[in-house]
Amino acid sequence: MAVGAGLAGLRACEALREQGFEGRLRLVGGEGLLPYDRPPLSKQLLAGTWDKDRCTLRTSRELEALGIELVLGAMAERLDLAARTVVLGDGRSIGFDGLVVATGATPRPLPGVTGRPAVLTLRDLDDALALRAVISAPGARLVIAGAGLIGLEVAATARGLGADVTVVEPLQVPLERALGPLVGTVCERVHRDHGVDLRLGTRLDSVESGARHASGVTCRLSDGTSLEADALLVAVGALATTAWLVGSGLDVGPEGLRCDASLTAAPGVVAAGDLVRWPHPFTGEYVKVEHRTNAAEQGEHAARSLLAGDGPRPGFAPVPYVWSDQYDCKIQVLGMHRPADQAVVVDGSLEDLSFLVVFGRGGRLTGALGFNRPRALMAYRALLARGASFAEALALTPV
Repeated sequence: MAVGAGLAGLRACEALREQGFEGRLRLVGGEGLLPYDRPPLSKQLLAGTWDKDRCTLRTSRELEALGIELVLGAMAERLDLAARTVVLGDGRSIGFDGLVVATGATPRPLPGVTGRPAVLTLRDLDDALALRAVISAPGARLVIAGAGLIGLEVAATARGLGADVTVVEPLQVPLERALGPLVGTVCERVHRDHGVDLRLGTRLDSVESGARHASGVTCRLSDGTSLEADALLVAVGALATTAWLVGSGLDVGPEGLRCDASLTAAPGVVAAGDLVRWPHPFTGEYVKVEHRTNAAEQGEHAARSLLAGDGPRPGFAPVPYVWSDQYDCKIQVLGMHRPADQAVVVDGSLEDLSFLVVFGRGGRLTGALGFNRPRALMAYRALLARGASFAEALALTPV
């Protein structure tokens, strides 16, 4: 059984079948919807160029053909490891021999800000449709708290629809944690050039009912200014959906479910997706990667580990890959660099918005980034996979 009907849970079920599992297989999801893709929520679906059906990953007929039983519209409430059962919010108890935990993450709240109709988050289809209704209205005004990947993808989509957008970010550089200060500064220029009002080094202090109209919001900032908007989008990160696992005996907390290198959390229990923390040999530390590629790859690996039983289970050690589309810019990142890592432009031009950057720390290559350079970036994947030196990356001639 897989609990969590997103991409990670879906790919785990498909991989179990692909690898020869012929037993009963259930896919449990809290939403009453077929598994769907999440990246379009901040882009194509939000822009209105896709409808919600196009986001669906598999049809009911495709899932039926694989013998995957859907249990939808019921949240997992409790895991009883001793009894080998998952208790759902509607009172049902479902037994299992093997379990894939793939309940993902939920948006991180801002204290004192939630609970108002005009304060939105973006995690599921309903969230995207509610946000689209706001930003597609003539003269729409949107404030976004957080200049991370989700916040800036939404900013780009909203500007494309003609909305007035202000982004409030405590850091001095947008996307600094995800892309580093060098590339973050380029992204700042791109968004300012597209008319986004970036309030950097500024916090959102409080939210009140809107003075412009009752259904809107007034956002008061740490610099003493106020912003009137039709809605506030809170995009300040995510918390792992692990409340249903508390007390189960698994190693869980707000930052995720701790697994071993094979993605095993307990005998007969594996995990995949945004809630997983596992020891990656690339860093020597427990890491968590919240992106689509990782969810799919972890789902497949978790299935292999589950079927291995007490036998050898290989570690999950991919080269992490993350991408973001903003306006006509495609940003792609390989590896696990940190904001303080050395960053060197090895090809192209920051000014022309087409370049490659490599990152290094302690003489080792830690990451590579392509800004509108998708083909050339992939040459660095093999270097990262074998732990190449930073000097070797600098010497590589991009294709």
